[in-house]
Amino acid sequence: MDLTNVKKIALVGATTNREKFGNIILRDLTKKGFEIVPVTPRYDEIEGIKTVKSVKELSKDIDLIVFVVPPSVGIEVTKEAVSEGFKNLWYQPGAYSQEIDEYLKNVGIEAVHDICIMVETNRR
Repeated sequence: MDLTNVKKIALVGATTNREKFGNIILRDLTKKGFEIVPVTPRYDEIEGIKTVKSVKELSKDIDLIVFVVPPSVGIEVTKEAVSEGFKNLWYQPGAYSQEIDEYLKNVGIEAVHDICIMVETNRR
């Protein structure tokens, strides 16, 4: 996926725990100049950024949705994201599964998976 024109990223699985990737990724991408929208039902704000509770609350100007949740959660959120019209999906290592793969193939969406967004954004 070409990240050149990506500016606004939704992060599914964002957390206040600074030792978890849901927070590390948020801070890393913010530092690199991306606008991040944390998606989590658990918190109202993370690192000073207002959250949304689900992908259904995301504005349509989101360029990419990054998943950093277990596949059992990711499949449900993936279905919601697709039903909301989102097509640019990125699954951090450990967030992708055969079930997600089959679902996306059935709906005709290719996703990036098992590649770290922090590593790839260093290359742009």
